[in-house]
Amino acid sequence: ELPESWADMQEPLLEGMCFTLKYLGMTLVEKPKGEDMAAAAIRRIVATARIGARKFQKVILTVSPRGISLQDADTKEMVENISIYRISYCTTDKLQNKVFAYVAQSQESGALECHAFLSPKKKIAQAVTLTVAQAFQMALDLWEATHAGR
Repeated sequence: ELPESWADMQEPLLEGMCFTLKYLGMTLVEKPKGEDMAAAAIRRIVATARIGARKFQKVILTVSPRGISLQDADTKEMVENISIYRISYCTTDKLQNKVFAYVAQSQESGALECHAFLSPKKKIAQAVTLTVAQAFQMALDLWEATHAGR
């Protein structure tokens, strides 16, 4: 449950805000950002996920000014750690409004990957998107603060 003023709270975000989501999958994309590109990528991921009929991995997605980290909700094993500087876009899909997705550059291949997650409620998907946007702003503020004196 998020308090009304959660968008103004900076302390929890510095530590990292956690969301429990289901990982739907990943697809490669051509462009680093854009609503149409993201919507098409999410459609591909959701279509593939529906065919698979497997149980989705439950993950704890933690957002901080350092980036996004993914941890398996059951085993507590770290799945991935994505630097805020490698994330180029994040969104809540307009049609699949419980789906949160982000685009990041793969550390291994350099390819652009769109990762999609299913949240229990539309509000949670929107909260994750807003939290990532807030983390971007904080990372920028911290970066500017450290480079201001140079």
